[in-house]
Amino acid sequence: MKDFSGKTAFITGGGSGAGLGQAKVFAEAGCNVVIADIRQDHLDEAKAYFRDKKIDVHTIKLDITDRKAYAAAADEVEKRFGGPPQLLFNTAGVNIFGPVEASTFEDFDWVIGVDLFGVINGMVTFVPRMIKAGKPTHIVTVASWGGLMGQSGCAPYSAAKAAVINLMDSYYTNLKQYGIGVSVVCPTGIISNISESTYTRPKQFENSGYNLTDQTIDFMRYHYSFGIEPVELAKIIKQGIEDEILFIIPMKESEKMLRANFERIIDLSTKEGKKRQDELEKKRREERANNPPVNVKGGREAGWGSARPDLKWVKPR
Repeated sequence: MKDFSGKTAFITGGGSGAGLGQAKVFAEAGCNVVIADIRQDHLDEAKAYFRDKKIDVHTIKLDITDRKAYAAAADEVEKRFGGPPQLLFNTAGVNIFGPVEASTFEDFDWVIGVDLFGVINGMVTFVPRMIKAGKPTHIVTVASWGGLMGQSGCAPYSAAKAAVINLMDSYYTNLKQYGIGVSVVCPTGIISNISESTYTRPKQFENSGYNLTDQTIDFMRYHYSFGIEPVELAKIIKQGIEDEILFIIPMKESEKMLRANFERIIDLSTKEGKKRQDELEKKRREERANNPPVNVKGGREAGWGSARPDLKWVKPR
């Protein structure tokens, strides 16, 4: 897709962060933008931003885990714009940090419910409508670099993102015949409000094995402040759509990082390779201890990424 003028773009999580960056870039490209978000305050703030720019955007309050609500949102888009979107952005997501061994069923149910099933709900809701409409279409799903490898400090999130990456690969292969493109975005981090995602955590999933305090939320804000700027990311995504790229990996030295990741997979399939990886991991741990990345400095003191204090059987990090 090269021409975005007049196309309808449906963006989940569009009220802030990466989703709002997408809304800004694709509105400027001439799209009719539909912002869907679970937080009314974010919708109001986004609406006010575009009103000041004299750009009309349509907003829908949506919990992407609610399939009936998703279908109603799709109906609303068709009624307003005469058909399904030609651009679907599965961007909304949540995250939480803590040791994988401390994870509860509720931690998994909440994070995977949003980050994986929220995407599934978008795909199952919109893809048949897009196929029937018969127009050139592109779907973008925001995953994560963390979906390309295990992440012991945010395992539910990484598991969900790994599944999303695999899922988009499957859709990419089959939707070509319908003229529908698919991209999956794998950034290392985005400047966003994902640190506040715990505020939208449903009551039935409130039991967590992780340490959750105002301090940990504040530190998570700090951690994500080192991510890519949302508008910059959206511009990279726009180029990826134009180039029909499946894997959009917006990082310097991404090829080097990918090769190291897949070499690890190969190594961990043999006894000799495991020894190599054990040595590399030991060196990495020593380097992190002596020179911790700037985005994690102070995390231990804030209790970020730790287990709930009463889980005495979990070894401290």
